[in-house]
Amino acid sequence: MMTLGRPILGIAAAAAITLVPATGAFAHAHLVRATPAAGGTVREVPTEVLLRFNEKIESAFSSVVVRDSTGKQIDKNDAQVDKADRLQMRVSLPPLSPGTYKVEWRVMSADTHKVNGNFTFVVGE
Repeated sequence: MMTLGRPILGIAAAAAITLVPATGAFAHAHLVRATPAAGGTVREVPTEVLLRFNEKIESAFSSVVVRDSTGKQIDKNDAQVDKADRLQMRVSLPPLSPGTYKVEWRVMSADTHKVNGNFTFVVGE
């Protein structure tokens, strides 16, 4: 007498194996924390923007730019990936006036996926 358990088990195993590579294809570096916080308001003027990602990022293909409300780049143009912790990237800031600032970032994770994004934060107000 033939049972249905074995063929169904085989089909389920084949389906599971087929799906494993697909889940790996969606692995990209995602911004998990920013200081100042995305969408946040700070009373004390920050001296840098610090970004933390969920995957290591490649310094040669990663950048951070901070712009004022007119779109002018105002950071010190020294963005760099932290050598001791490649999950972090930072850029220095000059003394900021009260207002809204936009952070634009682009990173390439160690697995060569490129991702970008942006957010704003407010100083003062």
